[in-house]
Amino acid sequence: MRILAQAAAAAGLLALAACNNTPAENAAANVEDVAENSADMLEEQADNAATEAGEAALDNQADAVRAEGDNTADAIEANDTGR
Repeated sequence: MRILAQAAAAAGLLALAACNNTPAENAAANVEDVAENSADMLEEQADNAATEAGEAALDNQADAVRAEGDNTADAIEANDTGR
C-alpha cells in the first residue's frame, strides 16, 4: 500500500512539475523521481536486511542510484536546446 501511495504522490508532483516547463525539464524531473523511488525501495530493503553488511551495501546502492539520477537529470537539462 505504501508503494501505491508513493506512486500517487509522484504522479501528483509530476503533474505540478509539468506546468510551464520545457520537455527537457519534465524529462529530468521524471528521471529524478524514478531514481528517488528506486532508492527509497532499496533503503526499505536495507531496513529488512539480515546482516549489517547487507544493510550497508543496500544503503550504498541507494546513494549511488540517487547520484546517478541527479547526474542524468543534470545532463538532460544541460543538453536542452529548447530554450
